[in-house]
Amino acid sequence: MTSLTTSLVRGAVTSPFKRAGRPDATLPPGRLVRPAAPVAPGPLAAYARICGFAESGPLPLTYPHVLAFPLTMRLMTDRAFPLPVLGLVHTWIEITPHRAVRPAESLELVVYADGLAPHRRGTEVTMVTEARVGGELVWESRSGYLSRHATTDTAASTRPAPGAVGDLPAVAEWRLPGDLGRRYGAVSGDRNPIHLHPLTARLFGFPRAIAHGMWTVARCLAEAGGGAEIRSVRAEFKAPVLLPATVTYAADPTGRSFVLRGAKERVHLVGTVTR
Repeated sequence: MTSLTTSLVRGAVTSPFKRAGRPDATLPPGRLVRPAAPVAPGPLAAYARICGFAESGPLPLTYPHVLAFPLTMRLMTDRAFPLPVLGLVHTWIEITPHRAVRPAESLELVVYADGLAPHRRGTEVTMVTEARVGGELVWESRSGYLSRHATTDTAASTRPAPGAVGDLPAVAEWRLPGDLGRRYGAVSGDRNPIHLHPLTARLFGFPRAIAHGMWTVARCLAEAGGGAEIRSVRAEFKAPVLLPATVTYAADPTGRSFVLRGAKERVHLVGTVTR
């Protein structure tokens, strides 16, 4: 995780010199690659425990994203990347597993930026992650990250949301401790200050530390069965989960739609699954 810490420091240094919303902004064309390497069993087991996945069997559906996150951060904190990394908000993710991946398989990881788009609240970048085994594409994801800034482009729209979730029946209730962000950050390497402590979260406008969006997706998928027979997942992050919190996971009986709700039925996350 040393390289990820270095990227976070570099992002803190370079962000003040970047201005989101420049009309001439371009993305770096290159791809970052982590050569094929086996999955470390200790970190994998810790990740499975905190997210609720089984500690045996295929890799959790969300785990390649965690493995590739240092590459993503290295690219987004590079001087050539046009958006300031401080304040970037993860807005959505789509995951496509092409087959189950066994922990013993060596994964090659590739990350690249795939486009800038106007958003009604700023500018959104799409980041792509690919995982290969012996040259075979076995897993991929696309994620949106929003850089918030003033904009006069009223025609800019958000990405289409997953299908309507309606009043899905409650399946489980989870009580999330105040230190969840620190615990998940230690496992995933994502030590963004908005997740770690109320004091650091307040620096970015949050009254308390917030849960990682990727933890909420992973926990929902773990509750849904861990990823068996899932062909694709799409999730939208709607509102932050302030820690500590009590949240409710709800899903339709077919397992094709799910939602994470908080107090007063506030929607934090909505998602759809294709099986």
